[in-house]
Amino acid sequence: MAQKTNIPPRLISTLRDDLAHGGFFANFRREAREIEEFYLTQDEREILQKKMRLWRWAFVGWWILKNSILKLTPLRRILLVIGLVLALTDVSIKSNGSQVMLQYRVVGVFCLLLVIVLELKDKLLAHSELESGRAVQRAMNPESDPFVPGWNVWLFTRSANEVGGDLVDFLRLDGGRFGVAIGDVAGKGLGAALFMVKIQSTIRALAPEFDSLSDLASKLNSILMRDGIPGKFASLMFVRIDSSAGRVRFVNAGHMPPLIVSRSGLSELPKGNAALGLSADTQFAERDVTLETGQSLFIYSDGLTEARNEQGEFYGLERLKSLCRDCSLISAQSFGERVVQSVSLFEGNARRHDDLTLAILQKSA
Repeated sequence: MAQKTNIPPRLISTLRDDLAHGGFFANFRREAREIEEFYLTQDEREILQKKMRLWRWAFVGWWILKNSILKLTPLRRILLVIGLVLALTDVSIKSNGSQVMLQYRVVGVFCLLLVIVLELKDKLLAHSELESGRAVQRAMNPESDPFVPGWNVWLFTRSANEVGGDLVDFLRLDGGRFGVAIGDVAGKGLGAALFMVKIQSTIRALAPEFDSLSDLASKLNSILMRDGIPGKFASLMFVRIDSSAGRVRFVNAGHMPPLIVSRSGLSELPKGNAALGLSADTQFAERDVTLETGQSLFIYSDGLTEARNEQGEFYGLERLKSLCRDCSLISAQSFGERVVQSVSLFEGNARRHDDLTLAILQKSA
């Protein structure tokens, strides 16, 4: 049987599908908020708070236009200004009584379309490169439910953009031991993603060689201080599981304090040391905790508690703790899926501002 060839999408049918999809006004409001967040500076936002509502729209429109022009390359900036001037010019020229008339507006619209096409070309190229980077990240991600004797382990990560700066990894070590790494690189975008890949590869190389987790964190910190990106740092929670017991050892370098979830209640572990890449003199302390059957160690990135809804409210630690108490009797996978679902429902149509990463280590019978 002959294989079907890929048929390119048709414009009319695509537009029809867009209209049938619905949610136009909700998407428009979200896009408008994102445009304002991207183009307006903090000083301009503060000035807007002092303006009357009628004048506020005029200032927003002018600042967005001005700042968008300034972000263009010189050629595109000139084309855009020429296009705007000509498109708003109501003048036509008749040559020697001929019926053919040169409309300034047509030339102006052509200039504007040319700028749009050039900008779209750059966006598609960048998107293609980011998709390739995302494919590399997906290839390095561990399976969501790795097998550990005596434990139920569930791992999850979700990027806010095409590539993420969060780290989740699972390592099989000697002697029936396993390692779980959860990290969060400061910032977003390609720079954070590249820094995360460097941290992940370094951990994979160092973890089998170090029995002491404090020494492991110190060595990793010294490497990042020597070879890291200036101004970049990262939090890290590295856990080593002993499959023959309920004891886990961990080191926390600036990460969110994990939670211990059990039928009897909820407790929060102490805060850790400073993040990696901040200071060469940082000392890292190794700690341990013993989990009874049914208890879970819940590790998360700040993208969970700092998730925001359309009103700008944060998901918050108290909402998370309340949800964890309700999930104390279910499996690690069901626990994690309920958390992810709760955060998604809370965010609604709001734009995601940060990556979300979870690790749930549950002691089984």
